[in-house]
Amino acid sequence: MNEPILDKGTELQGLSTAVLFPSVDLFGGRVRKAVGPLTPIVGVSLFQRTVLTLQRAGIRQLIVLSGPEEEQLKQALLRGPRVTIPVRWMPIREFPLDDPRTWESLAAEVRGFCLLSGVGTVFPRPLIEQLRSDVRAGQAIVVGPALPDGGDAVARAWRSGQGGGMADFMVMPASELNAAGRLAAEFDTMPIARWLERAAVDGRVRLLPGADDPSLWYQPVLTEGDLLQAERRLYTSLKGEFEGFVDRFFNRKLSRWCTRAFVAVGWSPNAITFLATAIGTLAAAGFAVGTYATGVAAALLFQLAAVIDCSDGEVARLTFTESPFGAWLDIALDNVVHMAIFGGIALGAYGNAAGTDHAWIPLALGAAAIAGNALSFALVNRAQNIKAASKWKTPLHAAWSGFMLRNLASRDFSVVVLLFAVFGKLEVFLWLAAVGSVAFAGVMAWIIRPGAVTTKSL
Repeated sequence: MNEPILDKGTELQGLSTAVLFPSVDLFGGRVRKAVGPLTPIVGVSLFQRTVLTLQRAGIRQLIVLSGPEEEQLKQALLRGPRVTIPVRWMPIREFPLDDPRTWESLAAEVRGFCLLSGVGTVFPRPLIEQLRSDVRAGQAIVVGPALPDGGDAVARAWRSGQGGGMADFMVMPASELNAAGRLAAEFDTMPIARWLERAAVDGRVRLLPGADDPSLWYQPVLTEGDLLQAERRLYTSLKGEFEGFVDRFFNRKLSRWCTRAFVAVGWSPNAITFLATAIGTLAAAGFAVGTYATGVAAALLFQLAAVIDCSDGEVARLTFTESPFGAWLDIALDNVVHMAIFGGIALGAYGNAAGTDHAWIPLALGAAAIAGNALSFALVNRAQNIKAASKWKTPLHAAWSGFMLRNLASRDFSVVVLLFAVFGKLEVFLWLAAVGSVAFAGVMAWIIRPGAVTTKSL
């Protein structure tokens, strides 16, 4: 974590700076009950979650006006996922919020717009990204439910202490921080609600109704009940980058229960990936036995592995522990499990056909399925490198690559395996796996052909 000085030589325009008030309510009208900045929510404190969400959303510098818990807040950031943006700590005892000089100091640090925020709201990254794209010269933005007369109604709600349904943050032009400071001297109070009320009368406040878009949700957190509601919102907002029909409507429904357990015990995403791999490998061993009962049991284990495999990404997103290596490990071990499944089914079918003239066919099909899967994985890795280097010749080539990657990463075929096992036709599935894997590899080889990639070196 970088600390205390912001780069004053860099003129950051737009919305690139956030000012946090972890010890007070930004608008001064709401009382938190049994909830504070260090209160954990899904493995991460409210303060950490606010900082890390802002960082992921593109905020490039942070100022924290901290109270007596400053050292605890610093330690919380040091213990959690890495904070890479500059952080300046301004103790309230030295920078009182009712002192105009505090606001003058803030104005000197900020260019363009700033996000003023408490830590009393849980929100997703897209909401901040939307605010960053919506800034307009001379205007403030508040986030809340749609109201008939917009900003003026919002200002009155905050002013009267009835803003419980509003988000505990707002976007403000940096040029107005001095004006807020003058109000602090006039009213001897936290000045934001006063400034907002006056700005609304002048038509300089816009409302972003977060409820209009499910991706722009927010949840004020004042009580234990609000905390539970925020946890539910976090879990229900989970979605992987690549997921198919079964993931969306079945695996994700079950994986959230697993994810809750993994977060509670503190498991890392990579540890969950290895657990899913172990269960998938055990399923492959069950298929190798070759009986109907073990085939169905193995297929159920494979489905369980697919459910748990959803949890590693969910835990990573919830706890801000995503990493390129973790994403690669997840896909790599998924493919290891798939190849083990193909090998196990092939061995089981070979055992059942032992002594016949066609006993070699399951082994050949299993070898083809494994080889096709391994080649597909290598080709997809190359496609991802092309994407990372922005070397696709046309958007169509990029779209084809993305489509194929989604299919490789999909766990939908675990249900297909289960159906074939239930109907006692795993040897038929082996034919489909062999043909499908080889065909997939062929299509990937065509997609990343030299003519689809720019001539720049990778």
